[in-house]
Amino acid sequence: MDMTNPYGLDALWAQGDIVARATLLILAVMSVASWTILLLKLVEQSLLLRRAVAVGKSFWNASSVRAAAQTLADDNPFRAIAQAGIAACDKHDDSLLSKIDLHSWVSMSLQRAVSSITSRCQNGLSVLATVGSTAPFVGLFGTVWGIYHALTAIGISGQASIDKVAGPVGEALIMTAIGLGVAVPAVLGYNLLVRRNKLVLEHVRNFASDLHAVLLVEAA
Repeated sequence: MDMTNPYGLDALWAQGDIVARATLLILAVMSVASWTILLLKLVEQSLLLRRAVAVGKSFWNASSVRAAAQTLADDNPFRAIAQAGIAACDKHDDSLLSKIDLHSWVSMSLQRAVSSITSRCQNGLSVLATVGSTAPFVGLFGTVWGIYHALTAIGISGQASIDKVAGPVGEALIMTAIGLGVAVPAVLGYNLLVRRNKLVLEHVRNFASDLHAVLLVEAA
């Protein structure tokens, strides 16, 4: 015999008040935001890793840093680092900058370029961290609200019968489950992206270090 569950998620949305619905919507937005950022960052990191491998194979075979930089696409972060180093060497002959030794000036310029890429790689991670830390509390708020409804139903009916409290208690449990379901993937995704970022940025720093040495040799 087919029986409709009167205490499911559909019933929660249909019978819930504005607070319950707002809580569900907040959790839904958190979930969509965390999954969207996770997928986009994974694609971005994979692309950067492929570019790092390609740069390692072809960039250093060019006759000069300028020629090597021209072989990279305009949106390639490694080209931005190379251009920063080239620009630093070109500007070093200016009156004020010439007072700084070339080694320090090129090092600072490359470090600024690396810091820009680092900042870009870390974009969105704060959202995942926020969702992972706050989603359980949003679900807990829904739990408290559901228990409040259960106690209200008991007070109005004057008896703690199962039919009076099952709905609100079920609402409370669903909110808790959804909050955990949103938080756990966000935390796992955050940890995964942080580990992958370390690998990506290691390639970036190694490239900048090698480029620094080559630029000094070319300028000598």
